[in-house]
Amino acid sequence: MNRRPGGELASRPLHFFWICDCSGSMQADGKIQSLNNAIKEAAPHMQKAAEENPNAQVFVRAVRFSDGAQWHVAQPTLAADFRWTDLKAGGMTDMGKAISLVADQLRIPPMTERALPPILLLVSDGQPTDDYAAAVRDLLDLPWGKRAVRIAVAIGEDADQDALRVFVANPEMPILQANNAETLVNYIKWASTAVLKAASAPASQLRAEGAAAHVPVPAPPPASAASPVDVW
Repeated sequence: MNRRPGGELASRPLHFFWICDCSGSMQADGKIQSLNNAIKEAAPHMQKAAEENPNAQVFVRAVRFSDGAQWHVAQPTLAADFRWTDLKAGGMTDMGKAISLVADQLRIPPMTERALPPILLLVSDGQPTDDYAAAVRDLLDLPWGKRAVRIAVAIGEDADQDALRVFVANPEMPILQANNAETLVNYIKWASTAVLKAASAPASQLRAEGAAAHVPVPAPPPASAASPVDVW
């Protein structure tokens, strides 16, 4: 294991990917703006968690998908320098193309063997309109795709839970159901802090060096209650 002079563990890269649904249905009931607000609110907490963790050098990227998929934050950006630009909604739900974009970045190279397990956070409110299952198979065929912490947040009751389960591919990791803005904020903040810390813990460093076991992820926060008018 790489060490700095004096024996201190060298920090390892940890890549965090937002994978964000920007389809037309995200326009309804303010869902896209709630997602923008949640990521903005979580960003300072992510930066603090990254700053307090000497084991990891946290890089953030983001993909948006609707008609096709595009990089929203294309360059690996240090958490301390990360700033969020609002997403806009409109179009289809090409989730598979977004997953393929991320998978291409989990190959070696550009990933390195000494990285920490990456975190892939998929947020969607609908049903995929492309071949997402094939994209997930390709992702899980990659060593870093298989070792990644894959989390899915379902926004509203119309989200395709089965598609999200295919992506997560871990019976111990529940699909996070966000039916209101407060719950969405709490899940985004949890993934940006508690999951980030778990993926960069010493146990995860050892697992990243060969074991395919899942990163031990802490339990997510409970869903927040909301008035009927605020439910998606």
